[in-house]
Amino acid sequence: MNTPVLYACLAGAVWGFSTLVPKWLPEFNPILLSSGRFILYGATSLLIALPLCKKLASKITLPDMLKLLQLALFGNLLYFILFCAAIRWLGISPTTLIVGVLPVTITLLGRHDADAMPMSRLYAPLSLIMLGIICINISAFTHPSGANTWNEQIIGVICAVGALLSWSTYALLNAHYLKQQSRYSMAEWSSLQGVMTGIAGGMIWLTYAAFTHDNGNVISADRWQTFWLVNLGLALGSSWLGSWLWNNASSRLPLSLAGQLVVVETLFSLLYGFIYMQRWPTPLEATAISLLVSGVYWAISRHHQPVAGDTHKAHHHTA
Repeated sequence: MNTPVLYACLAGAVWGFSTLVPKWLPEFNPILLSSGRFILYGATSLLIALPLCKKLASKITLPDMLKLLQLALFGNLLYFILFCAAIRWLGISPTTLIVGVLPVTITLLGRHDADAMPMSRLYAPLSLIMLGIICINISAFTHPSGANTWNEQIIGVICAVGALLSWSTYALLNAHYLKQQSRYSMAEWSSLQGVMTGIAGGMIWLTYAAFTHDNGNVISADRWQTFWLVNLGLALGSSWLGSWLWNNASSRLPLSLAGQLVVVETLFSLLYGFIYMQRWPTPLEATAISLLVSGVYWAISRHHQPVAGDTHKAHHHTA
């Protein structure tokens, strides 16, 4: 179990960088940020998959393609559009911690899976995680930046909740599909996800361009160059590598544990955000982070311990 847990933690570390993108590129709207990032993700994935094209073409099916499109929308494009919009209107910390409810939503969605840990054994760790999330949101909303109006902050909250629901849906669908199929390696599945996401991102970009005509005129060529360089880094790191790491983890872990490990992304997002803002966490933020780390560590420990009187569960947790 230690190796897939490490994969999940590394995925969270590389995903955390995407939190800074709306701050680095404030003149680009969320649709451009999302579609630009995932066009390059698709191109990168296609290059990586080229040696496997014949092999993949011989075994990919229409249900596979529909599932890939569904995952591309929920796990990448729609999620990142809503996430960028939330950061723009609400700020890094509150957005990160609203989306940080993912460990709870994913665990609840996966509670009926065959390899799920009984919820009675997860109430205590989940309670610590929820307390941490409550603390950080109290801190964020009682010390607002004042940069946005009340209406914009409400829109930001709605977008953050939408991003939370979008990625929760992705995590559930992807984990179930990976455990049901054995035809694709994790590298193959990650590349296929990337290619489909790139195609969908290109369609969104073209649709957006067809209905807008002035956005590119007010952004300098230097900023466009920065836009593509940043998105190339995201495509290689946060998207392809992050997807490969997460697929390796979620295919080998109970969803109830994988859900807990998503909080690692929250912690790294906060770390990168504090570095960007050049400040230390407040006492309430530090308390929240401590509660989150403790809750996740507790949940991992519970998954290493076999459930008394349940040999089937014990097999899963000691394998």
